[in-house]
Amino acid sequence: MERPILYVAITNHGFGHATRTASVAATIQKLCPEILLIMVTTAPRWLLECYIESDFIHRPRAFDLGVVQADSLKMDKAATLEKLLNIQKRQNSLIASEVNFIRQNRVNLILADIPFLTPLFAKAVNIPCWMMSNFGWDFIYRDWGGEFIAIADWISDCYSKCDRLFRLPFHESMQAFNNITDVGLTGGSPRYSVDDLRSIWGITTPIEKTILLTFGGLGLQQIPYDNLRHFPDWQFITFDKSVPDLPNLIKINDPKYRPVDFMSVCGRVISKPGYGTFAEATRLGVPIVTIPRDNFAEAAFLLEGIVNYNSHQILTPTEFFEGSWDFLHQLPQQPIQSQPIAKDGNEAIAHAIIDYFQAK
Repeated sequence: MERPILYVAITNHGFGHATRTASVAATIQKLCPEILLIMVTTAPRWLLECYIESDFIHRPRAFDLGVVQADSLKMDKAATLEKLLNIQKRQNSLIASEVNFIRQNRVNLILADIPFLTPLFAKAVNIPCWMMSNFGWDFIYRDWGGEFIAIADWISDCYSKCDRLFRLPFHESMQAFNNITDVGLTGGSPRYSVDDLRSIWGITTPIEKTILLTFGGLGLQQIPYDNLRHFPDWQFITFDKSVPDLPNLIKINDPKYRPVDFMSVCGRVISKPGYGTFAEATRLGVPIVTIPRDNFAEAAFLLEGIVNYNSHQILTPTEFFEGSWDFLHQLPQQPIQSQPIAKDGNEAIAHAIIDYFQAK
């Protein structure tokens, strides 16, 4: 029997899509090591290796771009439109080169999060394309109006050719998709014990005075790090390389560690709205402190998810950027829903893919 081959295509935007998809890919690999993973993404190999422990093929290709951004919160719509129109113009050649690769490598199934051209690859080679996400790019662009409406229509049409969508929590309706399976939260799990982390990184503060600051792969220049001086007996942890040296701020610069690895030693996670961080914190029951993100339609669904299913503090941008961070002295609010949210997304998607290969 030939080795089953899964082509995993990931949206070219930040690191969030790459890490959540890599969490699912890692689960597939653990449950069924004979499946060969081809990870198709411009995200760096080291990032994928933080999640996928055994071997995989890395194919650095981009078929979409998400949103062109200066940092974690500022968007460049004109540049985004220009690049999308360029992808639309090159659509046929992009499809042709990928179809060639998929045929040559005898790919059996595509899993995509959530580049819109992938269902067209699948149709051309007559294999299924399954997708996973909590939002589609058509939803994001349609919200911008104007010239983006036609772009959104084009993308919705691509999505309509997808064979099955695994819809993640904190989602928009994703109505372009015809066959939807709702699943639980996805994400990574901590790899190190609390005791090991505390001793390796010299963390001596109690959990409620230990705070993880994480703003995605883009970082956020205007974080008021000076406020940390008001909390001398607290410990803050960041992965941002460009932060000032402060006695109570630990900079994690070893690539083998991920934000999720530190969540279990922290009493709160301060983050921009992002599915990956929100999902991992909620899976672990660590409270989230965040700010609304205007202009990004997905953010409203993420904030609603956090309010419903995790302890939280939703700050105004003024409180976050210009205040003295007094919110740290207040307790987070409890989630509205009494029923916990399902946390088995990695396993649900992995089992569906393994079942598909075993039935072939």
